[in-house]
Parts: sequence; C-alpha cells; structure tokens
Amino acid sequence: MPFGNIAFFSGINNHRIESILKNYRPVMNGEIYLSGEDVCKLLHISKRTLQQYRDDNILPYIQIGGKIIYKESDILTILEQNYISHKAVLP
Repeated sequence: MPFGNIAFFSGINNHRIESILKNYRPVMNGEIYLSGEDVCKLLHISKRTLQQYRDDNILPYIQIGGKIIYKESDILTILEQNYISHKAVLP
C-alpha cells in the first residue's frame, strides 16, 4: 500500500505547516541566521534603516551573492553593547 501515509499527512493542518515554515530559522554550527525581514521585525525598523545600519557598520552581516543574512548572536551582542541602564534616583 504505497499511499498508506497519505491519511497521516491529510490530517495535518496546512495552516500549522505554514506557521512552522514561516517561523523556521536555519541553524548552522549552533548559530541561528536571520533574514533582513526577521531583523526588521525584531528591532521594529524599516528595511531602509536596516540598510543604513549596514552602511554605517552598526550591524555586522554576511553577504553571499545577493543574499544578506545576520547572525542572531551578533544582533544580541550589539543590543547588549548599546544598552543604557538608567539608575533609579533615590529621594
């Protein structure tokens, strides 16, 4: 019965599959890589601002051909390095 697994797959909700694929982040050597769209969503910035951050060497990136990706750890490091802590003023 070559089509025995079809019943299993037909029971999977297409919406759930799309959700999984939409939120999938490739991992290579333990590092998570993000697309420009992912970084824009994470930082709440526009594509143009992201480009300006690249141009100003604010965010490190990897470019292979026309594809640009970002290491999640690099983004987190930049955020931590630029964190400004406001000390509470005691009366």
